Amino acid sequence: MFTPTNCFTCTLMAITLGLMTCNKGEVDEKHLAHKNQEAEASSAMFKSHIEFLGINPTDFENNTIVLPQDNSPFLTLSDYGFFKGPLQYLIPSDGVLPYTLNSELFSDYAYKARFVWMPQGSAAQYRKDEVLHFPLGTVLIKNFYYPLDMRNPHGERRLIETRLLVNTHSGWENYPYLWNEDQTDAEYYPFGKFTNVSWVDKNGGKQHVNYMQPQQGQCKSCHIVDDNVMPIGPKVRNLNGVFDYGEQGKHNQLVYWQQLGYLEGFNPNEIQPRNAVWNDSSEGLDERARAYLDINCGHCHNPKGPGNTTGFYLDALTMDPKELGVCKVPVAAGRGSGNLSYDIVPGNPAKSIIHYRMASDEIDIMMPEIGRSVVHYEGLDLIASWIATMEESSCAE
Repeated sequence: MFTPTNCFTCTLMAITLGLMTCNKGEVDEKHLAHKNQEAEASSAMFKSHIEFLGINPTDFENNTIVLPQDNSPFLTLSDYGFFKGPLQYLIPSDGVLPYTLNSELFSDYAYKARFVWMPQGSAAQYRKDEVLHFPLGTVLIKNFYYPLDMRNPHGERRLIETRLLVNTHSGWENYPYLWNEDQTDAEYYPFGKFTNVSWVDKNGGKQHVNYMQPQQGQCKSCHIVDDNVMPIGPKVRNLNGVFDYGEQGKHNQLVYWQQLGYLEGFNPNEIQPRNAVWNDSSEGLDERARAYLDINCGHCHNPKGPGNTTGFYLDALTMDPKELGVCKVPVAAGRGSGNLSYDIVPGNPAKSIIHYRMASDEIDIMMPEIGRSVVHYEGLDLIASWIATMEESSCAE
């Protein structure tokens, strides 16, 4: 049977116990602000796009933020007042805070600009391993867009959709908005839609995708914890990275949220969990693979998620190799198994069901089931490398 390597075992234990790396030692605020290339790149794009436009955010009058009183979404995104000035610039109004995640969910190569708003005087409550406990009235704002030329990602861009997740008296409600062709506003659109998108990639090649905006009801297929709709991304381990706040400087997001009064119960002098940046080669392969699986698969494949009946758990807290899929026979995969026998065969990606499903774009085979229409080859290569470096085993008893 497969026995994890020392580093693999350490990684599993480190993530579970809230340690940042396999190295021992005290963790202070300086450690919290650990270099985070993806998060820093995302925050730099937020700052640089404003600079690219040649505008001063202070030139625009601040908006009063308004939420619907009956849990019915406004017809247009502009009605909420989250952004000031021309809406497509995404300049946040006072109290709307930009943020990013160490590793992000793959969405057909779309970029995301995230913001959070909480009612004045309220704050999120710290929870070490779960999504922060947000106050009533919180709105999580996620904008999906494509730079026209990814060699200059802070330049011209095309906004596709904005998703709001609103914490109401009846629980979290999701409201999807589709941007118009003029990029002047986004309209409430719960029906789902495919949008043709083209861009120039980082190597100068022309790329195209038929981007899928999910139907409003489809969002629940991932955003479910114990049968309740919940956010996925804003966990301590995903927020524990550096963000460039422009004139306010670069800060660890958790520390900055606490300083602003947006986070209570957080102690920066305690060891805090941190997911790796999946595409930062300076970090360990185990850590990067686990971070990628956590954000892309772990919201379903965990003991409280929609994939709990599979016994195949890919969240960052799982440390049992069998539950991670190592030499595990699938409960029910159907055509999705590809006639393979185990979720993960150590040392052999080609015989691993997880690799087979990630490499597919067929609806009844691919994983994740929704949220993408193309294969994420960079992520696939990462998981293949991770499996290949495991101590080889045939999985035979």
